[in-house]
Amino acid sequence: MIYPTLRFLFPPEGPPILEKSVNVGKVADIPPDSGQLFRIGNKPGLLVRDAAGQFRAHIAICTHLDCTVQFKADESIIWCACHNGRYNLQGANIAGPPPRPLDPLDVTIKADEVHVSFPG
Repeated sequence: MIYPTLRFLFPPEGPPILEKSVNVGKVADIPPDSGQLFRIGNKPGLLVRDAAGQFRAHIAICTHLDCTVQFKADESIIWCACHNGRYNLQGANIAGPPPRPLDPLDVTIKADEVHVSFPG
């Protein structure tokens, strides 16, 4: 039971993957007020669709101790379970020990599919 929890909180480093953009899914399959983890390159990403239907994505690594963050729908925040770090949906750190905001990703809708990419 402890091993799967640790693998969730501390994902293993993998070989660098050169993909700069990923298709996360169809817009219709991602309901408002939900979050979904995905991989981009060798990092975890978090796609959030807020209650108004807007999409935002960030690298899902807490800026405090590199734990994987998750979306908490009941509070409409991004949360780190390691030390109760909290971020708003724009990725800004709002409580707890995280020293800086989450790294943002670009979200694009193409042919009713959600694509997430590194900025630039």
